[in-house]
Amino acid sequence: MGGTAGGNYYMKGGIRMNNYMVEVELPTDLTEEFLALIPRQRAHVDSLMNEGIITSYALAKDRSRLWITMDAKTDQEVQNVMRSFPMVRFFSFEIRELMFLNRTGFVLPQMSLN
Repeated sequence: MGGTAGGNYYMKGGIRMNNYMVEVELPTDLTEEFLALIPRQRAHVDSLMNEGIITSYALAKDRSRLWITMDAKTDQEVQNVMRSFPMVRFFSFEIRELMFLNRTGFVLPQMSLN
């Protein structure tokens, strides 16, 4: 990993990537229209996670906020990803480039042969 005055970056497939945190404020009034979009939203997030764009996605227990970490070249790229969400018209969000992001790699549980 390398560092810049603007934050932390790393190389992914020869492309310089930065780490971002997006804080999403969800609506307090969950309309039927909003609830109907949940399956599409989940499928879209799963796709972005499989592509390695979103690296984590967490929902507050009270369902008022989401925290999303993602890898992107620029904050404009992060905005474009956020605007692609099916639920985008129902929430507001704030993007922050991270100085660092410590994360563990995916580890498969050990198998026992007995």
